[in-house]
Amino acid sequence: MNHDHYSDAQLARILGDSKVIALVGASPNAARPSHGVMAFLLSRGYRVIPVNPGQAGKTILGQTVAARLADIAEPVDMVDVFRAADQLDGVVEEALAMVPRPKVIWGQLSVRDDQAAARAEAGGIEVVMNRCPAIEIPRLGL
Repeated sequence: MNHDHYSDAQLARILGDSKVIALVGASPNAARPSHGVMAFLLSRGYRVIPVNPGQAGKTILGQTVAARLADIAEPVDMVDVFRAADQLDGVVEEALAMVPRPKVIWGQLSVRDDQAAARAEAGGIEVVMNRCPAIEIPRLGL
């Protein structure tokens, strides 16, 4: 897939179909972008499961933090990645091991790794990179 452009229809479908989001790289620090995006997604009715090994078992915005994707005990629609681009391949590996697999891996702004995306897509997971749902949701009027 071409990851230089996503149609508005594709992004709207993904954001409309996703109900449970695992947010990898969630931070308890309100000044961090991941914290603000998590708060935004929660305010829009999404179920957000924060993932951060350093915060495992604690809560962020009232949600219990998982150490890793494998620790999430419910199906996840989307994995939203707030990690450096060179960490995306590891997140894809974790997502591919999930049962059931998430439908989407979403790399936040500057999170792009085309080889990792190709691996995810070969495993049946749709990929969006270098985008932010907290920007796309209002832009698309969702």
